[in-house]
Amino acid sequence: MNLQGKTILITGASRGIGRAIALKLAQAGGNIAFTYLGSNQVEIEETENTLLKLGTKVKGFYSDASDFSSTEQVINDVIQTFGSLDVLINNAGITRDNLLLRMRETDWDTVLNVNLKSAFNTVKASIKTFLKQRSGSIINISSVVGIRGNAGQANYAASKAGMIGFTKSIALELGSRNIRANVIAPGFIATDMTDHLTEALQETWEKTIPLNRVGLPEDVANCALFLASDASSYITGQVIQVDGGLLT
Repeated sequence: MNLQGKTILITGASRGIGRAIALKLAQAGGNIAFTYLGSNQVEIEETENTLLKLGTKVKGFYSDASDFSSTEQVINDVIQTFGSLDVLINNAGITRDNLLLRMRETDWDTVLNVNLKSAFNTVKASIKTFLKQRSGSIINISSVVGIRGNAGQANYAASKAGMIGFTKSIALELGSRNIRANVIAPGFIATDMTDHLTEALQETWEKTIPLNRVGLPEDVANCALFLASDASSYITGQVIQVDGGLLT
């Protein structure tokens, strides 16, 4: 699964799952462009420096993925800087959890814009490049919550379910041009988003997972490497659950 010569753009990659994906793909020889918005400067510089040590070309871009004009500019900047775009990974995402009865309209709109509209923005802005070169791999990071739902996360679940439908649709539209689109649906992964959970609650989650452990960002990154590489050249329109068997 060699990514030598390939340029990969990852949204929201300065920490967590996105950072793990960036590291894994850089280790495989890929040139990494990544976007950031809410991260602090220390995190961004640490990510860039760590990736640069792997000997690949790396650059971070400040961008609001939910804004189309900002996204379009980043896509143009990536292509100008790296000379190509081969893999697009939509990882940027947020939560604004609450029961629907108490959920504010702004919490709904913000989550849908950041999690789902951002995927539309990046694919829309990249599609001409992919069509011109007649190749490309689009990887959208969804969630098992987008498959089965979750109480208190109606907005998040809707955004992640929408990402699955969006991905399957573009897989059908773009397959004849050798452009693939797939979804990774992580389960319970140890990240900043799960750090706020109590140890007792995390243990409860672990007991529901057949593999008896919480997932790591590297588990998701391994799947992303496969889908980004030519090893998955006959796979498109699929949802791969990285959940330790949680939804089995």
